[in-house]
Amino acid sequence: MHQLQEAEAAVAELRCALARVGVTLPSLGLDPVSCAGRQQGVLVELGRCTVETARRMAAALPGEESGR
Repeated sequence: MHQLQEAEAAVAELRCALARVGVTLPSLGLDPVSCAGRQQGVLVELGRCTVETARRMAAALPGEESGR
């Protein structure tokens, strides 16, 4: 159960971080199939998003540093 609690906390952290940059992923959550299995651990399901949301996410990520 500890692994599930950690995964839920990670989803909550990601949801808050995305909200700070104006991004909402409606389908963000835990993958139910991975929650039932024990082999690979719990997976986070990011889900689908609009083109606008994809662009907002891309803009929120750091770019390449110059001089590399």
